[in-house]
Amino acid sequence: PIPIPIPIPIPIPIPIPMFRTELHVSLSALSLDLTSGIVTIGSCFAEVIGRKLQESKAQVLVNPFGTIFNPLSLNKLLRAALSSSHAIADNLVQHQGIWYAYDLHSSLSSPSRETLLQNLDERLSLTRNALQHAKLLIITLGTAVGYRLQSSGDVVANCHKLPARQFSRELLPLNALLPDMEQTLEELWQFNPALQVLLTVSPVRHIKETIEVNSVSKSILRLLCHDLTTKYKQAHYFPAFELMMDDLRDYRFYGRDMIHPTEMAEDYIWDKFVNAYLNEEFKDFLKAWDKMRRAIAHKPLHAESEAHQSFLKTTLRQLHELSSRYKLDISDEEKALSQQLLK
Repeated sequence: PIPIPIPIPIPIPIPIPMFRTELHVSLSALSLDLTSGIVTIGSCFAEVIGRKLQESKAQVLVNPFGTIFNPLSLNKLLRAALSSSHAIADNLVQHQGIWYAYDLHSSLSSPSRETLLQNLDERLSLTRNALQHAKLLIITLGTAVGYRLQSSGDVVANCHKLPARQFSRELLPLNALLPDMEQTLEELWQFNPALQVLLTVSPVRHIKETIEVNSVSKSILRLLCHDLTTKYKQAHYFPAFELMMDDLRDYRFYGRDMIHPTEMAEDYIWDKFVNAYLNEEFKDFLKAWDKMRRAIAHKPLHAESEAHQSFLKTTLRQLHELSSRYKLDISDEEKALSQQLLK
């Protein structure tokens, strides 16, 4: 009998399921370099981006007034930095022997009223000078929930753990936030016409206000950013909130408190920032600087060995080469390495 050939079935490709939706942040025309002056202000996520810029040797002023969550308080501080007269120094309170400013974070408190006022003046002056020379201001909005001081009716940046009866909580509406932010931006651009502003909504969850209110709050902040970036060419938006909520979208990227992003999540968002806003020379520097930081942080098993001493000398030489090429201040890193060298 003649064998009948059995047809070989053609495999049908099975589509690979997509387990996540990656958010691609478009390349920006900002093209920041190592000499670009940067100021960050706002919620604790402004600290994250600012700290990473500092570690990358950028010229950055990080959250000079401490963590500020709501837009009204943030705008008040920015306008105070631009003006020679302000009411922040009049908005102080003493509690359990410590002086606080309602417009500042508790980390800037002091047992001495005079010291607090001096610190405030220094921070305002430092911020004014930084804004005058900055290319970019990064504003991170944390929440639209505000606490209003009953005695004055003012929205405060921090309640400083004073009795709750002294404050009333409210959800700040968009029609109050938008004109206040517009006024602040216009004053900033009158002061520094070349300043670019990068708005972000913090991915940190404010669930102490309840999950439902947090959702409404973040929606108000996102709409605020959208309206501002639609109106002003010098206002931009970085989707830190969307990267956390829609791209990573998993509780494993939150810390044990289920509120703050993990270090891995912060690094992911940072990489998106780097690829979108830094120029190629800055990116090349970051690769070399990352290797240098790992070398400086190396903990040897035998610090006095010939091999490690040779490693230290080589690392110092490479550090000086980087400093010469990129005009870096390497005093701290040089000291850390030199202290390990045998005399």
